[in-house]
Amino acid sequence: MSLWFWILVACVLAFLTKLLGYLVPRKWLTNPRIARVAGTLTIGLLASLTMANAVATGQTLSLDSRVGALIVAAVALWLKAPFLVVVIAGAAAAAGLRVLGLP
Repeated sequence: MSLWFWILVACVLAFLTKLLGYLVPRKWLTNPRIARVAGTLTIGLLASLTMANAVATGQTLSLDSRVGALIVAAVALWLKAPFLVVVIAGAAAAAGLRVLGLP
């Protein structure tokens, strides 16, 4: 089977997943417990994706300037900085660490 076949299968599965989201009964969506779980899952998935992108290169773990940028951004968030400041601080930290020679 070719790569295009698997791309089409992935597209159909993504479409069906999105369609299933529209078919969820409204009663389930107004339940406070479901809303809390959905919000928590979203935060957990985003946090795990961020960590995976920060410390992984291919199939190996690597500590480089991305980890420093993540730490600076986390401190800025802890200090309740606006999102734009968090992004700029993280980017500046990564750039500074790369200038200092960290890959």
